[in-house]
Amino acid sequence: MSARDILDSIEPHFTKGGKFEKYYGLYEMVDTFIYTPSDVTRGRTHVRDGNDLKRTMTFVVIATAFCILMAWYNTGYQANLAMEKIGATDINNWRSIPMALFGYNPLNPFSCLVHGMLYFFPVYITTLAVGGIWEVLFATVRKHEVNEGFLVSSMLYTLILPPDIPLWQVALGISFGIVLGKEVFGGTGKNFLNPALTGRAFLFFAYPASISGDAVWVAVDGYSGATALSLASAGGLEAIKESFSWIQAFLGFIPGSMGETSTLACLLGAAFLLYTRVASYRIMGGVLIGMIGMSTLLNIIGSTTNPMFAIPWYWHMVVGGFAFGTVFMATDPVSAAVTDTGRWIYGAMIGVMIIIIRVINPAFPEGVMLAILFSNMFAPLIDYFVVQANIRRRIKRHA
Repeated sequence: MSARDILDSIEPHFTKGGKFEKYYGLYEMVDTFIYTPSDVTRGRTHVRDGNDLKRTMTFVVIATAFCILMAWYNTGYQANLAMEKIGATDINNWRSIPMALFGYNPLNPFSCLVHGMLYFFPVYITTLAVGGIWEVLFATVRKHEVNEGFLVSSMLYTLILPPDIPLWQVALGISFGIVLGKEVFGGTGKNFLNPALTGRAFLFFAYPASISGDAVWVAVDGYSGATALSLASAGGLEAIKESFSWIQAFLGFIPGSMGETSTLACLLGAAFLLYTRVASYRIMGGVLIGMIGMSTLLNIIGSTTNPMFAIPWYWHMVVGGFAFGTVFMATDPVSAAVTDTGRWIYGAMIGVMIIIIRVINPAFPEGVMLAILFSNMFAPLIDYFVVQANIRRRIKRHA
């Protein structure tokens, strides 16, 4: 008896009139996860497209595969490198048990990969379990399907967190992001803020000691590993170059959030999303243009007291979460602008805001998260003015 036969045999119990009717969302979630839905549009006028929501979300998850692999490797690499520097022999917790088999050698790729996975998977499993409970709860109460959008939100949320963040904070953050960032507005497709960034913003302001500073980015207790942006904020471009080369930053072998460090991995993901037409090149291009324009302007203006003014655009591109935010966060089709012109404006606003926050605000060297959330709130307004401008042009043309 195949899985299809089993699902078909129990389906009547979950449809209207069945004894498990209120749990239909759970049945539908399992059914559509295993098999492609057979539902088709019955009306006379409709758009024919094989790229449904499930496939779109699957493409985004596939695009993050490069960042996931880099998250595993670089998290372990940074931890092994730190332990080698301080002369530590183990990490004094449960991770030391499996790592006793592989060692803590930063030159051993397999050791780095396994060590990083031991930090990545607890965070991801916690995110998936807690966020999944909220998704199923709201779907059951509202009597609608469990949406696949959470698979993307859970993965993106995990990738933008530090490696050794307490798991109870992970649970709180994803709860805030899913419930107050999405479900209270009606669920996927109706939220105006990116749920993953909303959860991270909650953690940043509620528990800043666990989400910021120099001691949270390398998964070794007592080791302080400053990010490139922290170094730049304190000593400018020369301070970065003393610790990292541009190619190291581009490849991702620097401290930072688990999945954000590698610009190369993000670019590979961007290529896939653009090829499948899931992400908008207008938004990505707008962010890049806004960032280059604003950073170049500040380079020209200069400052005798703020070394961040001298950071060139090609360094801004490879440090912090700029590449990850541009590719995976800014292009969120729900919370971003939807008109073609509006996407250019929306992207440019994000790029400009990133540089303003990074450079002019010395208390917050990173700016991607706040810039995207801020622009999310203006996306509907941008689209409104673009549409109104188009209407006025058409009226003048046909007057």
